[in-house]
Amino acid sequence: MTNAANSSANHTPVKVGLVGYGWWGKTIARQIANSQWLQLCAVAEIDNQARTAMQSDPALANIAVYESPEKLMAHGSLDAVILCTPHQQHAQQMMLAAQAGLHVFCEKPLCLTLDDAQKSIAQFKARNLVLGIGHERRFEPEIMAMRQLIADGGLGKILQIEANFSQDKFFALPKDNWRLSNTFAPVGPLTATGIHLVDLSIALLGPCESVWARLATLGSDFENGDTLAIMMGFPNGANAMISAVLATPFEGRFAVYGSHGWIEVRDRTHPENPTGWDITTVLRGKEPQKRFAAPHPTVRANLEAFAKAVRQVAPYPVSTQEMLANVAALEAIMKSVQSKGLQAVIAA
Repeated sequence: MTNAANSSANHTPVKVGLVGYGWWGKTIARQIANSQWLQLCAVAEIDNQARTAMQSDPALANIAVYESPEKLMAHGSLDAVILCTPHQQHAQQMMLAAQAGLHVFCEKPLCLTLDDAQKSIAQFKARNLVLGIGHERRFEPEIMAMRQLIADGGLGKILQIEANFSQDKFFALPKDNWRLSNTFAPVGPLTATGIHLVDLSIALLGPCESVWARLATLGSDFENGDTLAIMMGFPNGANAMISAVLATPFEGRFAVYGSHGWIEVRDRTHPENPTGWDITTVLRGKEPQKRFAAPHPTVRANLEAFAKAVRQVAPYPVSTQEMLANVAALEAIMKSVQSKGLQAVIAA
C-alpha cells in the first residue's frame, strides 16, 4: 500500500456505537457529530421510555438504536464502543467489547475496583485493542501547558496541589437517577467530579501511596453524599488536597505549588461547555502574570485522541498504568470514607 493510501486509511472515521444515552451520552453524541475522526453508527439504551423519546431525536436520524449493549456490539460494522453507563457496569461491558474485538472509550471512572480494572486492561492488551478514558481535563490546553512548564522545571520541585471541581447540575436529575444512587455511584462527588482531579494529580506526581477522605450530605438529600474532601499523599512527600461538592454552583480550579513558584488554572464554566480559563502564574523574583485562555472542545479532543490511536496515527496519551493508579486511588478513597481513617493505596 502506498503512503498516500495509508494516510487515507488512517483518516477514515472510526465507526462507534454509544452505550447509554443519558445526559453525558447526549453530550458525547454532539461531540461526535462535529468530528471528522468519528462516526456514530449505533446507540444502545436499556430504558424503554428513553428509547421511545429517542425516536424523535434529530441527532439520531439514520442511527441504529438497540435495547442492550450486547445487541449493539453485534451490529457488525463497528470499530469501537463508547460506554456512558453506570460505573459498576463498566468492567463487564469492557470485557464483552474486548471479546467482540472492539476498541473501547469508557467514561470515568474506568472501574470501581483495581481488580476489575486489571482484568479489563489485560483483555485489551491481549487483543491489541485501544482503551480510552473520559478524563477530558487532561486535554484542556492550559492544563497541558502547565504540565509542560512543570516538566521543564519552571516551578521547581512540586510541593503541593490544591484543586476543586464542584457543581450543582445533579439537582436537575430525577430522584431515581443512577448518579444519585449509593449502589451505582458510591461516594457521589468522587465518581462525578473529584476523580478528574485525582487523575490530574496522578498525571503530575505519579501513583499516590495513601489517602484520607471525608464525605457528608450537607446541602442536598443525595444518598451518595454531596460534600467530599480528599488528601492524597505521594511517595516524595507531596500532597494533593481535593474538594468536590455537588450542592453548590460551579467552580473549577487546579493549582500547583512548587519551590520556584505556583500556577492556577481556573475554569469559567463546566467542561461540558467550556468558555475559557483564567490563569495566574507567580514565579519567584517576577511579577505575577494573569491571562485569559480561549475555550477549547476538550471532550472532543479526548475522543479524537482515542480515534487517532485506533487508526494508529498517534498513541493514546493516557497510559493504562495511569488508569490503574487512578482506580487504585479511587478504591482507597472509598475505603477511607467508610473507615474514616487513613488508607494505604494498593500498588497498581
